[in-house]
Amino acid sequence: MSGTASCCAGWRRPPRVPMAEQVLIRHAAAGSRERWKGGDDRLRPLSKKGRRQAEGLVRSLASIPVERVLSSPYRRCVETVEPLARARGLRIEESEALAEGAGLEAVLALLRELAGRPSALCTHGDIMYEVCEELVRLGLVPRHEVRYEKGAAWILEERDGKLVGARHVAPPE
Repeated sequence: MSGTASCCAGWRRPPRVPMAEQVLIRHAAAGSRERWKGGDDRLRPLSKKGRRQAEGLVRSLASIPVERVLSSPYRRCVETVEPLARARGLRIEESEALAEGAGLEAVLALLRELAGRPSALCTHGDIMYEVCEELVRLGLVPRHEVRYEKGAAWILEERDGKLVGARHVAPPE
């Protein structure tokens, strides 16, 4: 037996702690709310730039495992994750917890429900702002690193149902 093997024979690897990553995405660029002539803002679609960003998310998130794709029921959110869902062979599940104005508690409850199941979730700027503020409050992200551009994502690392890390993914151009 070599010296290395004999000295480490009694060493055991610590048990693996289940960890999953949730991908929280702000919907890609959509036409201006003020210029939208379609009435119900929930129906406002992505712009050309937004459609390019949505396609780019497939590449940006290629290395991230995703078992479920959830979205605000707003058209611009659903359109943002359609290419990702199609590329992964997954269906999009709509959730009011991701809708504009749903609030932080609704999103956190959904994240707790998804604990251990890597998922991509598409939401709005107000929700992204609140989640980023929570990441700062928890000490996971320094305030000067907070960004939530249209088409950007945050990879939320969770272990045993608790947020333990986060990293920003810039929007595809």
